[in-house]
Amino acid sequence: MFSKNKPSDGPEATSSSAPKPSATPGSPPPAPGSAPSSPSSSSAPSAPKAKPAPSVLSADLTIKGHIKTSGDIQVEGNVEGDIEAHLLTIGESATIKGEVVADDVVVTGRVIGRVRGLKVRLTSTARVEGDIVHKTIAIESGAHFEGSVQRNDDPLKAASNASSSSSTTAKAAS
Repeated sequence: MFSKNKPSDGPEATSSSAPKPSATPGSPPPAPGSAPSSPSSSSAPSAPKAKPAPSVLSADLTIKGHIKTSGDIQVEGNVEGDIEAHLLTIGESATIKGEVVADDVVVTGRVIGRVRGLKVRLTSTARVEGDIVHKTIAIESGAHFEGSVQRNDDPLKAASNASSSSSTTAKAAS
């Protein structure tokens, strides 16, 4: 009886279910197709609005050379060279030997060299040996800093001018 009802319900359900299962199999492809299309359309504008994940340089990584990006970087390893980014986070285990230039710089590790940024933040574990040129700065209690601090309305522009000046000077000296 139960089996007979199932086949009866099955064909009826098949007719009814055919659209439903078809709708279910059909719906997931259209629904994902539709849903991603709508969210894709929404996501496409949202995606540019949403920040992409930062590039992470892990603790076991050592880089010798300059790094330049318009995105965000999180450094946990060692870099011997200059870094230019939008947002630069220098992790607690990181060591940077070179100039750091970014809109927003957060230092929890060690920097040996000049730091330039619109916003510069030295956390309690930060160690900086070099000059800092900034628009705004925050230094937490416990941070170690050896160098000078200079406020500048456009420290990033000053960095390019200073770099090109020193490059010109270096070429002239050569």
